[in-house]
Amino acid sequence: MTLPTTASVPATATLLEVSGIEKAFGRTRALAGASFELRYGEIHALLGANGAGKSTLSKVISGHVRPEAGRVSYKGRQLSLRSTRDALTAGIAIVMQETTLAADLTVLENIFLPELGTAGFLSHAGMRKRAAAILDDLGQGGSLPLDTEVRRLSTAQRQLVEIGKALALDAELIIFDEPTASLSAGEVERLFDVMARLKESGRSLIFVSHRLEEVLAVTDRVTVMREGATVASGRETTSLSQADIIRLMVGRELGAIYAERIPSPDAEAASVVFEVKNIAAPPVVRGVSFAVRKGEILGLGGLVGAGRSEAAEAIFGLRARTGGEMWLAGNKVNFRRPAQAVRAGIGFVPEDRRVQNIVPDLSVRENLLLAHLGAHRGFGLGYAKRQDKIDELLRLLDLPAHRLLDASMLNFSGGMQQKIIIARWLLLEPKVLILDEPTKGVDIGTRQAIYALLQRIASEGVGVVVISSDFEELLGVSTRIVVISDGYSIADVPSTMLDEEKLTLLAAPRTSMRRNTALLDEIASDHGGVGFWALIDDDSLICLNSVVANDDASPGFSSGEALRLTQSAIPRGLEMRGQGFVTEADGRRSTLTVPIRSHRGHDLGWVGLTVGGSADGHSTEDIRQRIGSLND
Repeated sequence: MTLPTTASVPATATLLEVSGIEKAFGRTRALAGASFELRYGEIHALLGANGAGKSTLSKVISGHVRPEAGRVSYKGRQLSLRSTRDALTAGIAIVMQETTLAADLTVLENIFLPELGTAGFLSHAGMRKRAAAILDDLGQGGSLPLDTEVRRLSTAQRQLVEIGKALALDAELIIFDEPTASLSAGEVERLFDVMARLKESGRSLIFVSHRLEEVLAVTDRVTVMREGATVASGRETTSLSQADIIRLMVGRELGAIYAERIPSPDAEAASVVFEVKNIAAPPVVRGVSFAVRKGEILGLGGLVGAGRSEAAEAIFGLRARTGGEMWLAGNKVNFRRPAQAVRAGIGFVPEDRRVQNIVPDLSVRENLLLAHLGAHRGFGLGYAKRQDKIDELLRLLDLPAHRLLDASMLNFSGGMQQKIIIARWLLLEPKVLILDEPTKGVDIGTRQAIYALLQRIASEGVGVVVISSDFEELLGVSTRIVVISDGYSIADVPSTMLDEEKLTLLAAPRTSMRRNTALLDEIASDHGGVGFWALIDDDSLICLNSVVANDDASPGFSSGEALRLTQSAIPRGLEMRGQGFVTEADGRRSTLTVPIRSHRGHDLGWVGLTVGGSADGHSTEDIRQRIGSLND
């Protein structure tokens, strides 16, 4: 396929024009006269609250859904798509929020799944080479083996394979429907680099997302839908603020998205309600420890593949554990099956809403009461005794009572589904509630409602654990964040001491620190001291990595610790950082600190060396040059 270039097509030329699209599913009208226009070589955001119709419109454009009325024009000609194959032939591909991969096929076979059904010879070696290049572009060359079956992958990894499948099609128009919902900050940045290159090559992209900060960062124009209709068409992104977009999406002003924390009684002195130590579930979970107090929201942060979701599954009895201990309300517990965890007072909302949370053949009411069935003992279903609590939760979550009679949860928007799933566990009044990606794929209004709900249940004494790839979300809702990397918990830091950049650096895989660790080991060994890498603010420090060659030279902190400068053993050296070796007032330690930056000029913190006694005999310039090599 020959792609247009910005030189061959005018900047304002229209590639796709959609008008008057109508579509209903039973009694629910998903699209009511929707319209959309996409130019050559642009990234165009398609936005709206849950249930606004944007995903349905995306499926119409990509051939997944046939409209009842309306017109689709592509490259100046009317387009009538009878199937996704027609769309692919025309050069239109979609990256779905709910992945459409074949679970029993390998990563390689899924990336080229659309080609496997075509006539002609396929070169296996050529496919491997192309797939490897695509995954390298996405930053996944070493972490997504091509011969691994997709069913063995995490939700986030499956999303990356879905993106790779779309890129392999070399399509002229690609729709990204919530592609970043499961991805961490690093994966999102890499995807945006790929999208920018696709745009430069002349491709046109439709970007569907609930993360408005991403929309403002990466798109050229914005179209907003509400209740199946288009309410703002082709607005220049630079002309809109986040508040403007929210107003268009929900038709009203929203307050601060993160609910104000509701202090629970004696929050500081609250007892630990749930604690895990050195949980292991190989190969992904190697040693995870954390404790959550009554009335606290604890965040579990980390990158895709770090082992956060797998640790939660091991705790809940969904994954076999080979080591570790757990205590609930001071009593040792060992959950081998989810039913044991449920009856003990643990609730768990897994990441994948469609696969892990919803039973499509059951009604909405039956889905709501699934956890109740796990905890219920005795004859019958015991639904009646939960009715008062159901009524209370419906009012709290703004859910219409009559929708409980719907035959399928799949008729609900993603936000409505998520509310029902969370309500399922609140019915049981749990002691601990673990939520994995609780706002994945939901609009900003629903996110606000979920955040407020989490603060409310925490204020009632529930210990809440939130797992999220959205670092802004973790910082907004959590009081503390435990960072997981390569299957280990490596840091436990108050959220007030972190920002997104610091959290990203803390969460970096230990394997990516090999060069840094090797240097710290060298300078610590050569000088008989302690080498460290830390993020340092005016009065606080977070240690990312450290290597000890001499315990007597300890700076008073180690990897994963956060503290005030005055709490360290080298406050003077840290206060006077960057000024050569600084000896402490007691003369027992001397410290040299050197700033380091990424190849793009981003601040990566400080690398330091602490030695015992004075700095006599230690070459400042030599150490600086060796540390400076990290900037190359």
